Amino acid sequence: MYPEELVKPMRQELTDAGFIELQTSQDVENALKKEGTTLVVVNSVCGCAAGTARPGVIASLQLDKTPNNLTTVFAGVDVESTAKAREMMIPFPPSSPSVALFKDGQLVHMLERHHIEGRSAEMIAANLTGAYEEFCW
Repeated sequence: MYPEELVKPMRQELTDAGFIELQTSQDVENALKKEGTTLVVVNSVCGCAAGTARPGVIASLQLDKTPNNLTTVFAGVDVESTAKAREMMIPFPPSSPSVALFKDGQLVHMLERHHIEGRSAEMIAANLTGAYEEFCW
């Protein structure tokens, strides 16, 4: 577990952009039961989360088509909710950071860490906006 004072600004970057923190497995289940599209960001303390993942995810929300629900769990901090979110992301292996798009509770798009590392925030945003075009109304 990371100390809260360390992760607070990393959490806040997403919550300030409208993301809801999921801290229990029940929070994850409830979020994914909602109709429409739900974005789940597995946040992380790593450099690629700060440098490209969070900025790319936030930039992806600037167009008309975006997910109905924006949510986040924090790897290494929100242990219970992260485990549940990762369970819902099977067959993909645990990865942080990562970004998953669900539609009506079904996983429809996934960005794993290896899709994030070495990519710019703009590339991540473009990948996600393409998924929003396909799956978000």
